Amino acid sequence: MSETVRTHLRVRASELVGRNWLNTGGKPLDLESLRGKIVLLDFWTFCCINCLHVLDELRPLEQQYSDVLVTVGVHSPKFEHEADPVALAAAVERYEIRHPVLDDPELDTWKAYTARAWPTLVVIDPEGYIVAHLSGEGHADGLAVLVPELIAEHEAKGTLHRGSGPYVAPEPTSGTLRFPGKALYLPAGRGIGTGPEAGSWLVTDTGHHRLVELSTDFQTVLGTYGSGEKGYADGYAATARFNEPQGLVLLPSDAAAETGYDVVIADSVNHRLRGLSLADGTVSTLAGNGIQRLLETGPARVDEEGAAFGARLEADPLAVSLSSPWDVVWSSRLNAVVVAMAGVHQIFSFDPVSGAVSVIAGNGLEGLLDGPAAEAWFAQSSGLAEDADGNIWVADSETSALRKLVIGDGGGITVESAVGKGLFDFGFRDGPAAEARLQHPLGVTVLPDGSVAVADTYNGAVRRYDPASGTVSTLARGLSEPSDVIVDHTRAAGSEPLLVVVEANKHQLVYVPIPKEAQQVDEGAAQTHRPKSPVAPGLLELTVRFTAPTGQKLDDRWGDPTQLKISSTPPELLLAGGGTSVGLLRTLELASDIPEGVLHITARAAACDGPEDAAGEIPDHAACHLYQQDWGIPVLLQSDGDTELVLDLRGMD
Repeated sequence: MSETVRTHLRVRASELVGRNWLNTGGKPLDLESLRGKIVLLDFWTFCCINCLHVLDELRPLEQQYSDVLVTVGVHSPKFEHEADPVALAAAVERYEIRHPVLDDPELDTWKAYTARAWPTLVVIDPEGYIVAHLSGEGHADGLAVLVPELIAEHEAKGTLHRGSGPYVAPEPTSGTLRFPGKALYLPAGRGIGTGPEAGSWLVTDTGHHRLVELSTDFQTVLGTYGSGEKGYADGYAATARFNEPQGLVLLPSDAAAETGYDVVIADSVNHRLRGLSLADGTVSTLAGNGIQRLLETGPARVDEEGAAFGARLEADPLAVSLSSPWDVVWSSRLNAVVVAMAGVHQIFSFDPVSGAVSVIAGNGLEGLLDGPAAEAWFAQSSGLAEDADGNIWVADSETSALRKLVIGDGGGITVESAVGKGLFDFGFRDGPAAEARLQHPLGVTVLPDGSVAVADTYNGAVRRYDPASGTVSTLARGLSEPSDVIVDHTRAAGSEPLLVVVEANKHQLVYVPIPKEAQQVDEGAAQTHRPKSPVAPGLLELTVRFTAPTGQKLDDRWGDPTQLKISSTPPELLLAGGGTSVGLLRTLELASDIPEGVLHITARAAACDGPEDAAGEIPDHAACHLYQQDWGIPVLLQSDGDTELVLDLRGMD
């Protein structure tokens, strides 16, 4: 292709428009001021676990190419709370984002770049033209090839300008705790705490990358575990390292005696389960190889470790890949630790005695679907609690739902939903559970009367679900992103129990009384604010664009390495073209009598590193990569709507 034609076809990047800028010292940015740099737009929202993965994937690239690459985070919120500028500023600090961030609450820039999913990456060359659209996570290797190509091209043309970028560090906050995640009560004899309080509280000091043991006044520090420096290292308390630890569970005494550790920790960004011995403060790794898990297990198929659904994933637990474990709880029925594996939308189990790691619920697809465990859909499950019957309650954050794992006598599991409607439905509404709404809950606990309290994080509230009446009420409001809630069972006999709430954005734990009369709140139900795509009834041609990075080749050794899985809400919207099959092209047939709905599309492609051998085959021991993205595309059916839908898994311009 001639240079003249290539230039004619290139697409100029749209201007960056929003409410405000963060991490720029108060100075607004525009594309003209970034001319000469390679600009990477990262469309994200701070609730999204995949977006958080991408933040970590990009850090090495940002550091390596700091003089030529400028990442701009475009925060386009999913939930109402995420449009709050104070909440966004806290999230930028919490996740240690060291690049400029555009606050895009009305999704103006999101729409200008036709983003359809969180996360989406757009690469702009030094002359201001778009060169790549990337959806989902796992693109770091491809970017590591693309960026040097752009550097070489634009150095030769004289259009690359080296030098420092526009990032300005904000003033940090300080305190004993920094964005704490979860808390665990340690009874007398298990922790350091002694005296009339008869116990202590162990807290994941997530923002400081450590654990802190507090007395029951929540002020006195009894001990710390972890150096406070982000990283990964086992060893004694002062030298061990964590990376944004979250959930905690205390093992039963007999299991602790057999294993040599007392507490299991969900070390989220390290993608590992860690163990803590309270006797000597040593930290050890229990499960996880530190490599983020991307493939999921499902019924009638095999995952990358070669194990069928529900079976042990790997003989060596340290060889298993995990993905952002967020909470842990002991299951008396399974005699194992249950793990909310937020990064792959599944529930795992871990047997501390045998070391067995298994997938026990969820097929890895993101959404809300009940039924047999192997067929259920979850969405970034982030809180767990066991009830008196041995069932596990789940705070399923991205569906704003309260779910339950019903565990049968034989160990069979069925998934039920108590509160919540879908991936894009939320709100603040009490009343009958079918009509009640939550907003991105992260924690859950079972109250003495058998009802369930939920840390309704983005509503700043603690909510209560009563299974007996099937209703939802509000126990407390005015909290600052509560990330966990626990019943304090240490009250004297006859006294009312208290709730302990981890108030993440105020960096503290607080006691909250359980009111005799719960509030009834109705601030309405809502849906995620996203533009709806006008499509015509009848045939719709779907194309998902994917171009393997330079140096990679589609892995066709076992057939077509690409796949689409498609369904719709409501199901009646999709007359034909649903289901799972190979290929990234599909003809859908949409009903004419359904005014609107959502198309659920999951695309995958597998590519492996070269160089190819003489026969053009992938080398036997080549490193391989899975590219995957889930889209929920809101569509509006109208006669003059589009008859084609094009999505980018990895589209190159």
